[in-house]
Amino acid sequence: MGSVKHDDTASSLMQRTLFDGEWLQIGYIAVRPASSACGELETSALNVLALPLAGVFAKHDGPRRHAIATPSHALLISADKPYRLSFPGCIGDECLALRFTSAALAQMMPEAMSGGGFDESTFSTHTPLPPVVMLARSLLWQRLATDAVDAFEAEVRALDLLQAALAAARRDRQLRSRVRATPGSWRRTRRVARVVEAIGADPERRWTLSALGALANVSPGHLAHLFRAELGLSVHDHVIRARLARALDAVLDSDAGLTEIALDAGFASHSHFTARFRAFFGHTPQQLRREARATTARQLRKIATAPDPVTA
Repeated sequence: MGSVKHDDTASSLMQRTLFDGEWLQIGYIAVRPASSACGELETSALNVLALPLAGVFAKHDGPRRHAIATPSHALLISADKPYRLSFPGCIGDECLALRFTSAALAQMMPEAMSGGGFDESTFSTHTPLPPVVMLARSLLWQRLATDAVDAFEAEVRALDLLQAALAAARRDRQLRSRVRATPGSWRRTRRVARVVEAIGADPERRWTLSALGALANVSPGHLAHLFRAELGLSVHDHVIRARLARALDAVLDSDAGLTEIALDAGFASHSHFTARFRAFFGHTPQQLRREARATTARQLRKIATAPDPVTA
């Protein structure tokens, strides 16, 4: 992202550049907003793939254009295109930002270029991340945060991650274009977005379909139908994804006990958390923590690029 600005001076922003290459930059951004209202209009000099590590934010770049980023989503920001950011629930976010040139995109995914420029319509602006991409993001962040990676490895791993995330965004765009080519699609999308925002801000909450339906101003049964049609998964599966995304970085970056992590993320028990985590990421929390701390960079890359396990 560019520089996130807010009218309220009590808002806080921290930005760090973790890697700066010819075609790609890696940045870390943490925002603690004082308001959930939209910030000022801004632009980015480079294309950005935002990969939240915690929290939730939304991008607004035109009438009825609203995209959400959570730790289980990626969000795309096009260079030189004005947008505003808001922070539902006023909890802020922490984000890994991959900033890339159009020349880099032309090398990785030439089909995304049209008339010599970046064709944004090729991608979904916000995309549910496959488990393998979530894992690759968090492993990259862990190694960057602990200075366990040199510049060459950082660039290679980031480019692998960028290419995988953009491929997921292309697939998601194709799915969404079919769903949204029907009357009333924006209204349906906005109702589902309210639910995604609420879950992203508070994934550990004991949500019910009734409570979420009330947020979207629809019946519980209708919400279940809308959610699956819009996102391709059930409300329950989305809540589990959000909880696993929250727990992933705690598994990798902290010494907290797994039972504590499980309960903080909203799981009923250590065993329930472990079963869901293994089904989603292909490793138990204990295995992943041990391997991430003990294996070489080459082995970590193999972990992060393994075939997707069956989604929980």
